[in-house]
Amino acid sequence: MKKKHLALLFFVAFLTMLGFGIIIPILPFFAEKLGATSFQIGVLFASYNIMQLLFAPVWGTLSDRIGRKPLVSFGLLGFAVTFILFGMAESYTEMLVYRILGGIVSAAALPTVTAMVADLLPTEERAKGMGVVGAGIGLSFVFGPVIGGLLSGYGFAVPFYASGLVALLTFFFILYALPESLPKEKRTSLRKEASQNPLVSLFGSLSLLYGILFVVSFAFSGLETTFALYIHDLYGFTSKDLGYMFLVMGIIAACVQGGLIGRLVKQFGEAAILTVGMIFYGIGFFAIPLSGNFWVLALILSLFGAGQGMIRATATAMITQRTTEGQGITSGAISSMDSLGRILGPLAGGAVYTFSHSGPFFLGGVLMVLILLWFQLSHRRLPDPEPTVQA
Repeated sequence: MKKKHLALLFFVAFLTMLGFGIIIPILPFFAEKLGATSFQIGVLFASYNIMQLLFAPVWGTLSDRIGRKPLVSFGLLGFAVTFILFGMAESYTEMLVYRILGGIVSAAALPTVTAMVADLLPTEERAKGMGVVGAGIGLSFVFGPVIGGLLSGYGFAVPFYASGLVALLTFFFILYALPESLPKEKRTSLRKEASQNPLVSLFGSLSLLYGILFVVSFAFSGLETTFALYIHDLYGFTSKDLGYMFLVMGIIAACVQGGLIGRLVKQFGEAAILTVGMIFYGIGFFAIPLSGNFWVLALILSLFGAGQGMIRATATAMITQRTTEGQGITSGAISSMDSLGRILGPLAGGAVYTFSHSGPFFLGGVLMVLILLWFQLSHRRLPDPEPTVQA
């Protein structure tokens, strides 16, 4: 039964983020068409992540009290409505309003899916479960931009309508196919026991693991912001070349998370796999300025694909294994760390790039070395995993 539920969560994660992936390459052009400046386009991206940062813990807390399924359903329905409205926007102001609303409501969906994995699986299987959900997310970013690029030929609004439709279909799929993972009796106990704010954990015993997720998100977002400029300014590569590079990276990330992470963790343990993932990231950042060859750069990005699969699945699993709060509020805090990195990373990467084209990658490499050293010195002092409670 758990395998069936995990397969359902894979499809929910894939379909949820497929809609998001569809609009990534189109949003800047659509906004520019309505007269938005480059700064205003940046505000559109940042506003969504800021709302996710603020509201993911709120929705996570609520999911601990009323159950997971209502929050996932609410998030997807809100995603569908706001993206369709965005496609109908006729001014930048309308775009910004719908983007803010979209960030607020959609923050209820994906973190709650992560909490459902933690509900369903015992601690020793949780990294595998997080990897399966991560594989769904990774594949959505492989296929989404391709679909969005094809649909944009019919108009910039069409990919947004398609994203809304995908979210709406996923909403109905969830209503009929996805069972609730948090029984009412557990919600009652959570309501009584989950008295702390999740931010207490961020600066307490689990700050190391939350810090890793933040640094990885911060550093890689800086790379995403500047890598296209870097390969074009220095080597003349086009957006098509970039698309092929990221396609390879996405496929490798999905394979690692969906097919390998469970077996690797079972054989070597979460700490070892998390360490290898951070090493891959560090090598990737330092290697980018050393090559201008297409295939070498594609291979370097593949290191990020493999590292991403290892880091996100294992770090998330290690946090959920050790949380003393509800899994919903914990997953919301994890999502907030990712959103904070995606807000600050592009700002830092863009600023450093103006002084040095290689600067964002050296910055990312240095940050990975520092966080890796912190992990090696401190991970043995992490609290023991909470014992698995059978339903």
